[in-house]
Amino acid sequence: MQFKQLGIIEPILKALQEESYSKPTSIQEKAIPVILTKRDVLGSAQTGTGKTAAFAIPILQHLYLDRQKNSGSKKIKALVITPTRELAIQIGESFSVYGRHTGIKNTVIFGGVTQGKQTTALNHGIDILVATPGRLLDLYNQGFVKLNNIEYFVLDEADRMLDMGFIHDIKKIIKILPLKRQSLFFSATMPQTIVELSQKILHNPDKISVTPISSTAETINQVLYYTNKASKRELLLYILDKHRINQVLVFTKTKHGADKIVTYLKSKKIDCAAIHGDKAQNQRQKALTQFKNGEIQVLIATDIAARGIDIDKLKFVINFDIPNISETYVHRIGRSGRAGDEGNAISICEPEENSYIKDIEKLIGLKIDVIKDHPFPQTDAPMTTAEKRIFEKEKLEKKRKFFADKKKKEARPGNKRMR
Repeated sequence: MQFKQLGIIEPILKALQEESYSKPTSIQEKAIPVILTKRDVLGSAQTGTGKTAAFAIPILQHLYLDRQKNSGSKKIKALVITPTRELAIQIGESFSVYGRHTGIKNTVIFGGVTQGKQTTALNHGIDILVATPGRLLDLYNQGFVKLNNIEYFVLDEADRMLDMGFIHDIKKIIKILPLKRQSLFFSATMPQTIVELSQKILHNPDKISVTPISSTAETINQVLYYTNKASKRELLLYILDKHRINQVLVFTKTKHGADKIVTYLKSKKIDCAAIHGDKAQNQRQKALTQFKNGEIQVLIATDIAARGIDIDKLKFVINFDIPNISETYVHRIGRSGRAGDEGNAISICEPEENSYIKDIEKLIGLKIDVIKDHPFPQTDAPMTTAEKRIFEKEKLEKKRKFFADKKKKEARPGNKRMR
């Protein structure tokens, strides 16, 4: 099937052709016609299948056709909520690309930066607002954002939104929106909490699922290295050299762990950078731009910071730490092998993470190939004193992160306990 067979108007088709998009992905093929009928949608599709275009294209078409009938001053008619700054920026860019010939304007607002440029863009008038929950509520409370004209509402990456503790902010936002609207939920996984929330917000939605929930793309080659905790960094260096990797996204559990890998790799003369919650927005965007442009070889990221990273033709993803939540593994490796391209997911597993691998294999329904021939094999020996020290330090880091995150949530604008 071609995009032109989906009933898409000429201005958007022209933009798609300019980007060399001819055939829609499965989620786009199924979702776009439904959204064009203005029905609510509960969509589930694995990371990298094109969910953004699946909702951006029909929303742009609705707004363009509405404007043909009712020209006038710009009011925010569409709202997209997403969990991270990086993903918000990516979605905004997608709206700009697909809508370049429509005259439909969008802007992106997120925290971590001064609000001046964002409020200026809002004052100039826009049609589509892409936002993270905290900054949206902040600017709404200040009077910069008006949501009484919203006709199209999207909750993107809904599962991660709830994982990050945004459920209360989402409920506040829902109360502000007009009751009469088209609502769309898109998520890579569909846990029961998302289903329950959708039942309260969506009106008789069409359920669209293009792949088994939490499956991995067949185009991604998955391999596994077993090693000891103390040997992980050396093994990472070995893998980079063996596979002659010149661009790779590396995942860690913690911000501190990401920074340690950067220090180690730089000591080995490897160009790299880290992105995580402690990095300023301009630092994160600079690192991402350098990575996309090939100026740095390795980008190390935590899960939250990496959500929304969309890099064309990314061949390699490495799990330096194995996630204890199996669905997170699916999200991570979905950064490669996007839209049918080939990808490689390499995981480095220490003894304490062996059980996580079993859970992941059970979830994805396949056995990950194990690479046994390497210089740093995993042993059955108990942890060394140094490994125990690292293990205890990471436990303390997790505890500190828990209380720090709790404090941040309590400090968000609108939190009654902080008033």
